[in-house]
Amino acid sequence: MASATRVTLPDGQRTWTVVGDDYSVVGPVEDWLDANRELWSPNTVRAYATVLAQWWSFLGQRGERWDAAGVGSFGAFLAWQRTGRRADAVIGTVPPTLSPATLQNRLAAVLSFYRWQEAVHDVPVAARLYKGRPRWRRNVGLLSHLDSRSTAKTTSVVRVRGVRRERPPILLPSQVQAIIDACANYDDGALEWSGNLRDRFLFSLMAESGLRLGEALGMRVSDFVMGRGGSPYVLVVPREANPNGARVKMMRPRRVYVSADLERLYADYVSFLALRADAEGQALNPDGFLFVNLDRPPLFSPMKEATVRSKVAALKKQGIGPPGWTPHWFRHTHASALLLAGAPDWVVSRRLGHAHVQTTLDLYGWVSEDAALQMAANWKNYASNWQVLDGDSG
Repeated sequence: MASATRVTLPDGQRTWTVVGDDYSVVGPVEDWLDANRELWSPNTVRAYATVLAQWWSFLGQRGERWDAAGVGSFGAFLAWQRTGRRADAVIGTVPPTLSPATLQNRLAAVLSFYRWQEAVHDVPVAARLYKGRPRWRRNVGLLSHLDSRSTAKTTSVVRVRGVRRERPPILLPSQVQAIIDACANYDDGALEWSGNLRDRFLFSLMAESGLRLGEALGMRVSDFVMGRGGSPYVLVVPREANPNGARVKMMRPRRVYVSADLERLYADYVSFLALRADAEGQALNPDGFLFVNLDRPPLFSPMKEATVRSKVAALKKQGIGPPGWTPHWFRHTHASALLLAGAPDWVVSRRLGHAHVQTTLDLYGWVSEDAALQMAANWKNYASNWQVLDGDSG
């Protein structure tokens, strides 16, 4: 049985790979993961390694070679993922409640592996899994004499039925405020903040900017640029080998403008950070991490995702926020709010750092669609002033 294993690289970075029954690294999988580690987040590497370990175990039980798999193998793999059984043997304990979307994601990981293997090493498996055919378009006007076929678009032969893209979960404004207030509040009497100002600033930053958690945790103090009469903004800077494992997805830089309120909160937090550093005999470095450990050693080391997850778990125990919420919900909420406010799709896409505007539409297209449908419900108001003048024939 193959398994996904966490490993520590010589530079201290942690990542994931797949090892086989003999405890050696599965070469083809490692080649694929290593080729993409610079672009993928550690969590993405872990997810892909886990799925490929399952695939390798499945092939081992069937006695099949990885470079000779066919359509039937993938169909059987999906059946196993659904039920934990094949026609001839039980090869693992897999809950029978996996959603079609989860199955589709796991299938997509394996297909992506084979497409890379075909492109780089000429492994022919992907050629058997994809098909393409011209799509016909209606002839238009004077161009009707031209061939109206478009270029062939490849599609996977193996599919998961019943896949429905669920709407990303969002937080209500009151829930966002409750989470932020539960971290820290300003005491007007004492003229200072009480509670954990770092956590309040982190959640406020994510709610207002739409940053991913990894992008926020990788920020340096100087990445927040104060307005000084203009608009303040946050620089999302791709950096390699952050000691806390944080990274910018796909290593794409961008600038995100924020409000004066968040700028003031940043100023308060940095002042607090400077005083705390001075008390510990240290100096606040503009190139130092913005979010650091303040309660547990090593002090002022970069904050990790596990620390944020612990904070979220503690808030949930207090009944703050909806069940199951995660820091990523701030990003979904931010995007949905912008689209409801009428921001163009391409603006939201650039602000979120999506590679293509289609990604934004796939995730949040329902927002503008629902708004348009609600407007259409008032069609009588729009049509009430329509007039047909006598004698007009059109």
